[in-house]
Amino acid sequence: MIYKVLIADDESVSRRVVRNLLEREKGIEIVAEAASGTEALGKILHYKPDIIYLDIRLPEADGFEILKEIAGFHRPAVVFTTIYTQYAIQAFEVAASDYLVKPFSELRFKKSLERAKQTLSLSQSKEADNPAARRTREPKYLKRILVKEKQKQLFVNLDNVFYIQAEGNYLALHTENRKYMICEKLFQLEERLNPADFARISRSHLINLAHVREIESYFNGEFFVFLNNCTRLKWTRFYKDNLKFFYVREV
Repeated sequence: MIYKVLIADDESVSRRVVRNLLEREKGIEIVAEAASGTEALGKILHYKPDIIYLDIRLPEADGFEILKEIAGFHRPAVVFTTIYTQYAIQAFEVAASDYLVKPFSELRFKKSLERAKQTLSLSQSKEADNPAARRTREPKYLKRILVKEKQKQLFVNLDNVFYIQAEGNYLALHTENRKYMICEKLFQLEERLNPADFARISRSHLINLAHVREIESYFNGEFFVFLNNCTRLKWTRFYKDNLKFFYVREV
């Protein structure tokens, strides 16, 4: 079996240490690295690694906040890596596989990797024996999104988002009076949104169906959507099948 591993640490030296140790192990594929909490969150949800080596004090979002955000979508084995000892109890309360205090030896690292593999094996065995356990791992959809604003991080409730627009490598979350930017691809975020709440209407836009005031059809098969904040957006023909989500919601 090949284990997919993600490394999240704001220090490049620490990431390199973990990377070098992992490269000596068989059956390991390092799928991504991240230097901040928001970067780690996006890459975890995209790559869905089996194991995460996760620093606790990351900029933008700490390790515990990341685990809360991915709880309904993905449950990897987590090994915390940190210079702090005071978070050990909290780490095991969130079912971490291990807690590595920097600096650590190669032998200690190997032990952490084995514990992570054991965690995954045990989880798979429980699911095989218990159908209810499998149901608890069915994906849950996002309720809010963590965004960075100047020197702070805050959560934006998706109920308050009217539409989401792609702007290069970023997404703009439009609420009634504000616009928040996040670094993520539209298709990645779309996978984590409930299709009963958000619908793709073009290559660049997702709309919150709860904020749709009116839909006008045109002779060429396209539609225009009017939102409650008076925004007007084109619903292109390529995505017209997504209208079914709107009709289901209205029924």
